[in-house]
Amino acid sequence: MAQHSAHDSHGGHDQGAHGSLKSYLTGFVLSLVLTVIPLLVVLNDWLEGTPAMVVLLGSAVLQFVVQLLFFMHLREEGKPRYNLMTLLLGIFILVLIVGGSIWIMTYNQVAH
Repeated sequence: MAQHSAHDSHGGHDQGAHGSLKSYLTGFVLSLVLTVIPLLVVLNDWLEGTPAMVVLLGSAVLQFVVQLLFFMHLREEGKPRYNLMTLLLGIFILVLIVGGSIWIMTYNQVAH
């Protein structure tokens, strides 16, 4: 019985539950690059206004994708993709709340 409980402490997910060192290093390097690019754009005033905003938001979205793929192992999920469905619902709610708030603030200022 003691051997059985020691085996269960690993959670039974030994078959490919974690990424390789190469995968983690690739994700880490991509994360660094996607952090440095907007930092350099802002600190050196390379872009202003809308182009700067596009670079910042684009880097943020790509950073999010890198985190999901390389560190949260979203692509390695089994058939019922509950984590992906939950993530998509969360993103939808976030976009709805943020977009709705921006829309309300924009049109509230125009009315006054």
